[in-house]
Amino acid sequence: MRVHPPPCVNLTLMSDQAAPPAQDVVPVLGSVDDYLRFCMQYDASDLHLATASQPTWRRFGNLCSIWNNATVLTADDSRRLAYGFLNEEQIKKLESRGDVDFAYSPDFGRFRASVVKQRLGIDITFRIISTHVRSVEELGLPETVRTLTRYHNGLVLVTGPVGCGKSTTLAALVDAINIEREDHIITLEEPIEYVLQPKGCHLNQREVGTHTQSFAAALRGALREDPDIIMVGEMRDLETISLAITAAETGHLVLGTLHTGNSARTLDRVLDVFPPDQRDQIRIMVSESLRGIVSQQLVPKIDGNGRVMALELLVNTPAVAACIRDGKTFMLNGVMQTGKNVGMITMDDSLRNLYTKGLISREECESRSEDKQQMKIFFAS
Repeated sequence: MRVHPPPCVNLTLMSDQAAPPAQDVVPVLGSVDDYLRFCMQYDASDLHLATASQPTWRRFGNLCSIWNNATVLTADDSRRLAYGFLNEEQIKKLESRGDVDFAYSPDFGRFRASVVKQRLGIDITFRIISTHVRSVEELGLPETVRTLTRYHNGLVLVTGPVGCGKSTTLAALVDAINIEREDHIITLEEPIEYVLQPKGCHLNQREVGTHTQSFAAALRGALREDPDIIMVGEMRDLETISLAITAAETGHLVLGTLHTGNSARTLDRVLDVFPPDQRDQIRIMVSESLRGIVSQQLVPKIDGNGRVMALELLVNTPAVAACIRDGKTFMLNGVMQTGKNVGMITMDDSLRNLYTKGLISREECESRSEDKQQMKIFFAS
């Protein structure tokens, strides 16, 4: 028996079979693939199959049950669903380590999968990955972002909270390089999300946990592989950040991500991982090697139909470099306000632009702003 669509959407069913009456309980589906197909059909970004919960998805940024009348998953249900798509090696990792993360690629799509043991049983989480690598133009990124990909060395950072589209932006930047240049690109990810095809460049994609033990180990190896561009999926520890900065200083263009909300916090995070006695030297290195920081978040549209990107862009100028070198990152917002002529934009300006265009609500604009006092003045004027 096929399940009926969620009450919040009114689209065609996945098959020609009739849906059960609305009062019927939606049963547990036969496999994770059935849930994933449904999520893809209704443009969900994430799927959660958790013991003692109804099947849940994140759609347009909101987390809710797929069906209000769905059967709650038991420990046996979640175990059956998990063991139905894990291979033997992944099952061993799950049983010995308690969690396993990998890219799952059935014939109808590509997904980032995480399976973990918890108090009640097994939890399964999927991130739906578009197989289409969107271009800089499709994402609506400003032209200044594209100029960051034309450097032959230096550090470009894409930052933001989980689920804000960092991987999508990073893939667009790497693909722009792939089209425009004839260089050697190495990508390091955990897991590989977008599968990129060589265009003008020689391209290698490596997955942490499958092809290498860690980001740091992969970066050390990459420096011996004659790369021109290195993409680091996540810069999360001292060794990885240190190697990325060194690579940027020694003639490579390094693109990486961090889970930080704006440019000042990004630089503070990069600098604070180093011991105090090294920070003066690291500030000088970063001030010279940094090319730009793209900070982004996805904001629900006012009409409830999807999300729109709010974007902050920092471009390294002599004034920015001086703030980094002198440890005065708190001054960066003012520098960005006066640097609009070189393409810089603050997050608050981006939010105001989206509100003025009627794309987001006042509540979203205010709650996501950095300087809430100035945002109140904007709405009062």
